[in-house]
Amino acid sequence: MSQVQIVRVYTTEHAGALEPILRCLHDECRVRGVTVFRGISGFGASGRMHEARWTDLSLDLPLVIEFFDEPERAAAARKAIGELVSAGHILYWSATVEHLDD
Repeated sequence: MSQVQIVRVYTTEHAGALEPILRCLHDECRVRGVTVFRGISGFGASGRMHEARWTDLSLDLPLVIEFFDEPERAAAARKAIGELVSAGHILYWSATVEHLDD
C-alpha cells in the first residue's frame, strides 16, 4: 500500500481551462492519470445554474477534473494549475492505494 493525494478541480466548459489544465498535468507535471467528469447540472457561488437543455445551442456544463499521485507530485501539480483555476475550486485529500500485485 502507498499514500497518495487525490486532487479534484471544479470548472465549467466555458471557463476555457480544461485544455490548458490537461496539457499542464500531462506534459509538465506528468501525473499518473487524469479523469474528466462532465456534469449534467450544477451551480457555484454565483448561484447561476449550468445545465444541459435541449434548447441550448452551446453548452456550459460543469466539469470535474480528478487525478491522484504521490503527495509531492500532486502538490506540485496543484501549484502548476493554480493560476488556471478560480480560487477555491481545487480540493485535495489523502488516500491509500492498494497494490493488487502484492
